[in-house]
Amino acid sequence: MSSNEKRMSLRLTKAIFIGLVLGIIFGLIIPGRLEWALPAVNLVSTIYMNALRMMIYPLVFCSLVVGIKGIGSIGETGRIGGQALLFFILTTLFASLLGLFLPRALGMGEGVVIEMSDKVVETTKFTSILDTLANLIPSNPFTAFSTGNMLQVLVFAIIVGIACLSIGEKAEPFLRLTESINEICIKIVSVVMLFTPIGVFSSISAVVYANGTSTIAALATVMAAVYVTYILYVLIVYGGIVRFIGKMSIKKFFVTVMPAALNAFGTCSSSATLPISKRCADELGVPNEISSMALPLGATVNMDAVSILMSFMIVFFANACGVDVSLGMLGIVILANTLLSIGTPGVPGGAIASFAALAAIAGLPIGIMGVYISVNTLADMGATCCNVLGDLACCAAMKETAK
Repeated sequence: MSSNEKRMSLRLTKAIFIGLVLGIIFGLIIPGRLEWALPAVNLVSTIYMNALRMMIYPLVFCSLVVGIKGIGSIGETGRIGGQALLFFILTTLFASLLGLFLPRALGMGEGVVIEMSDKVVETTKFTSILDTLANLIPSNPFTAFSTGNMLQVLVFAIIVGIACLSIGEKAEPFLRLTESINEICIKIVSVVMLFTPIGVFSSISAVVYANGTSTIAALATVMAAVYVTYILYVLIVYGGIVRFIGKMSIKKFFVTVMPAALNAFGTCSSSATLPISKRCADELGVPNEISSMALPLGATVNMDAVSILMSFMIVFFANACGVDVSLGMLGIVILANTLLSIGTPGVPGGAIASFAALAAIAGLPIGIMGVYISVNTLADMGATCCNVLGDLACCAAMKETAK
């Protein structure tokens, strides 16, 4: 990356951060003062999110097909995908352990009185591991694109990429078209990136307004603990992976990936952040054949911070409700948490159904779901940011191990 591009990237990062801070302030002062501006804020937020989502699936499909072509070997393609999947499973397992035992050691939730909610809460549809495996191969690829089924798009792209490798020269016309579409997608994303500060401002304003100051203050202690855990996890685990496995400067890594991290924080969607994550991976010097596979796979499977959040909240609610969660049950929750992450969508609210399943496994009262919903978005912002950083840390590590 040239010095001019580095300066532009740094300015964009600063602008996104300013948009994030101003959006939080604006969201706090909207009630009673600027509610007339809310429709405009929601409109801008919707346009920005749609502009990002417009490019997610064409970019993922084309970059993965091009990446498999660049790998040049079916066996090597399987090796890269297997390495990325192993990375995400191991870090998610560790995150689940941390999220369970840290709040247990601190006694989080003890002495807290929770007002239960009996209202029915709509949750994002959750698919079990068996359902996920059964539906990996799309019966209709166009439906996979139109419904936004990332796993099916990934599998379809891998099948097409491997088929292209198998037939050799006969696939060249299709590959040239795919490369052209990939370049078009990258160009569009580069333009959308320029509007990211405005998009993040609008998205975070709507989030803060929807939750309100009372909700933000109600569970401030547990949220602070969750965020401290996120930060420590990112710095120690991901920072250690980047430094000792990726052989990369931690400072360089975090400065380069900050646009993706801030966008993930503002939008609460790792899937919508994929185009920006891809650009950050390119700036880190990660080969396309690695980033094109690891990033979309991570957006679907890597739920480290969601595992921390769900484990944390299970212990918090268990202590607050006086439910004794034994060590044996903790082990079951850890395993279930790790497996559930594979079926958790990388979209806002995707963790709600997974938490409902975990709460049922742990024997918690259904009434806690209303309380959990009230803080989910606040916690999900940091969780999404953490997950996106994990995806990019995986890319940095695989860049070095692939040598």
